[in-house]
Amino acid sequence: MLTAYLVNTDGKMERGGEELIERWRAMPGSRIWVDLNNLSEPEEDRVVKQFGLHPLALSDARRVSHPPKMEMFEDHLFILLRGLDADTTDLEFGTMQLALFAGADFLVSRHVEKSVSLLQWQSVPELARTLRDGGVRLALEISATVARRYLDLLSEFEPRLTELEDELQDNPGDGAMRELTRYRTRLRKLRRIFNYHTRLFENLRREEKNAFFNPAAKEFRHRLMDVYEKYERLQSLSTMHYELAGDLVEGYISLTNHALNNTMRILTALTAIFVPLTFVAGIYGMNFEYMPELSWRWGYFFVLGAMLVVIIVLITLFRRIRWL
Repeated sequence: MLTAYLVNTDGKMERGGEELIERWRAMPGSRIWVDLNNLSEPEEDRVVKQFGLHPLALSDARRVSHPPKMEMFEDHLFILLRGLDADTTDLEFGTMQLALFAGADFLVSRHVEKSVSLLQWQSVPELARTLRDGGVRLALEISATVARRYLDLLSEFEPRLTELEDELQDNPGDGAMRELTRYRTRLRKLRRIFNYHTRLFENLRREEKNAFFNPAAKEFRHRLMDVYEKYERLQSLSTMHYELAGDLVEGYISLTNHALNNTMRILTALTAIFVPLTFVAGIYGMNFEYMPELSWRWGYFFVLGAMLVVIIVLITLFRRIRWL
């Protein structure tokens, strides 16, 4: 599906299809946003040819999985983002690729799956004013919206992490351990995604001035810094949550090992108590004909008494060293 938004020189916005591209080309000073949602390659080629997009950038956008990246061309900027898919509601998230081709007076967005961030911008009153400032400005605003979805995701996850921390302290169990391990895997993936985005916008801030984009210009400098700081904060938050989840896992393992050590210590003490008793019982259980103690009248009671003394001495010793 192709959806186009055209802002004419009077600031009025129209929504339509491919016919708006011809009107934009015939109207100098107008701005257009063309959203390509799951179009076939021949249809995409026909549309992007009218904007002169670089074929290598389009090839990267069409790849099923590609790390987020930024590339500057003579008359347009290519930004490839990794956003959350439309079905994501918690840390068991899915991602989608969002390609943005931004020029001085146009923005072309390409995606295969439904994009919540783009849908938000297609329905806000600020769209006409933002698009009037150019395609790069709108691309930065969309990038910030993608970041805000991630921020909301991590903000909603934080209370659950606190609950798991309390649960492992009060009632540790394998269920919470499995959940934490699963969360660590997802947080590790988020850290990798945010690292790509942070470097992307850091590189964009360092770009030199060209015909359609000046990172140091007032209209771009603050917004670019805001987007960069959002992804930097996301990277810090995901790292903090990842390390906290790791600390909780290690703490649970330490508690489990401590409980196991206590159990093994008790078993060792019991084994140490019964080994000499078993030794004595083994000696007197041998079937030899000549054993002097067997003919002794009080031999049975003497051996039982000796066993009892051994038990009392060992129990007293183990209690002193706090093994029991």
